[in-house]
Amino acid sequence: MDALELLLNRRSVAKLVEPAPEGEHLENIIKAGLRAPDHGNLTPWRFVLAQGEGRQKLADILQHAAQQRGGDEAAIEKASKAPFRAPLVITVIAKVTPHEKVPPIEQHLSAGCAVQAMQLACIAQGFQGFWRSGPLMFDANVRQALNVHGDDEIVGFLYVGTPATEPMKAAVRDLSQFVEFI
Repeated sequence: MDALELLLNRRSVAKLVEPAPEGEHLENIIKAGLRAPDHGNLTPWRFVLAQGEGRQKLADILQHAAQQRGGDEAAIEKASKAPFRAPLVITVIAKVTPHEKVPPIEQHLSAGCAVQAMQLACIAQGFQGFWRSGPLMFDANVRQALNVHGDDEIVGFLYVGTPATEPMKAAVRDLSQFVEFI
């Protein structure tokens, strides 16, 4: 797939099945994440992969957090099932290094760029990924379980697998609604 075509037509597919990328495909996905913009060469990212039994470990972490938050039965069940929406879940964490010229927000944005780069690498290799967030990524129990401290933040969960459906066509947007010149 042409790079510009990929960028202009990227769409998430939420229905993902086995197989998940592995070997060279998975390495390419991680390497793409490591190419995110990185002011100061701080490498402000950390990736926690959950597949196989790891998905159950992540499910247990999310379920416990939902229970501790006082979630109702539906919220707790949703949290416990979340990691099973794809055969691989990559938790992307902004790993912040104190730096006088690179504030935490810039390092968080860099980690966000890593998520998109990894998603694009999935698509380019015939897989798919969708980026999820939500209140549990800010939860103290989840942060502790995934060793997230201080200014570090979970920037999202990238669900990865083989698309079970074709992506919908990208919406055509009126550029004049988003662009202005000064």
